[in-house]
Amino acid sequence: MAELETFREATRAWLEENCPSGARGPGPIPNGSTKIEITDTDTRVWLERMIEKGWTVPSWPTEYGGGGLSKDEYLVLLEEMRRLSARPPLWSFGTSMIGPTLLELGSEPQKSTHLPRIARAEVEWCQGYSEPGSGSDLASLRTRAEDRGDHFVINGQKTWTSGAHNADWMFILVRTDPDAPKHEGISFLLLPMDQPGVTVKPIRLISGDSPFNETFFDNAIAQKADLVGELNKGWTVGKRLLQHERSGIEALVSGSTADAESGLVRAAKRSLGEASGRISDAAYRDQVLAYEMNNHVFRLAQRRAVEESDGGTPGPVTSIFKVYGSELQQTYYDLMTKIRGVQGFGAGRDGFDEADLETTRQWLFYRASSIYSGSNEIQRNIIAKRVLGLPD
Repeated sequence: MAELETFREATRAWLEENCPSGARGPGPIPNGSTKIEITDTDTRVWLERMIEKGWTVPSWPTEYGGGGLSKDEYLVLLEEMRRLSARPPLWSFGTSMIGPTLLELGSEPQKSTHLPRIARAEVEWCQGYSEPGSGSDLASLRTRAEDRGDHFVINGQKTWTSGAHNADWMFILVRTDPDAPKHEGISFLLLPMDQPGVTVKPIRLISGDSPFNETFFDNAIAQKADLVGELNKGWTVGKRLLQHERSGIEALVSGSTADAESGLVRAAKRSLGEASGRISDAAYRDQVLAYEMNNHVFRLAQRRAVEESDGGTPGPVTSIFKVYGSELQQTYYDLMTKIRGVQGFGAGRDGFDEADLETTRQWLFYRASSIYSGSNEIQRNIIAKRVLGLPD
């Protein structure tokens, strides 16, 4: 315990000295894409300093650009970042999804090639899973990869590809044996996005944003060295990656931006008024309080899962995080829109400022949170079978 307290003191002092004021509280968080310029000076400085420290991925081994922190040290770092309201220096599909998967299941060349670049914020990834007609039934995917000796030739289509327009690389599930049963004959590949055989077309959403894309492959190339795991055994790799995605563990880092009074509470006080420091409207006060308590308990459950898994990602229990976390997100934005009254449902510039419009966009966007990463209905089936052990 004495060593951990020494680490805490040193970490607190380093953060105080090195975290710029502009990197504390809400603000931009880089994802490592080479196609997105970091224009905010404090955000860039914070990222550079954390890269040097190895704290963009604190628990990764130092040989791959991480901080090499133990589970307990990692949790101390998060607590000290929370104390300063320090933003995560980096948040990406690389740090939360493909990076942890490669640490577990990748070859040594794959680790040494890709992980340091992720840690240094030199690359962003996107996920090639869903297809037209193969969403929740992911194993029915039809995108083909033909073995050409030292490389694969890929043809097909993916949809709802988050961030593909800014991504440098994709991790993708492809069918390499069309005659095998549905959950077999699938392989997990890595491929660069900037090549002639890859075409990305943004999908415009009802919110007005286009974070998702259709991605088309016309003789796209993935090197044989970028096959993760065994040929035709990619379903196992793909499922493990989804557990990393659904765990929400990286939200523990984002939680470090929270201060004593949340954005929801502040919004409620501004819109509904306050008396003696409390939200004036008793009914809304109860709803906000219920959300805050549930969210706090959820974060504690995530932290406990990290502690019990020795710092790694839990197994099927991540489906619980996915269900509960997505419904919490929807509750948050339901409340944010309702407490703002008509200003919470802005659809045009007349009479609405940017904060009003952003609230509406987020409310619309998070309607999908119970669908993406595996629908909540499917997650409840996983919980019943794999966590509770109930019969089919």
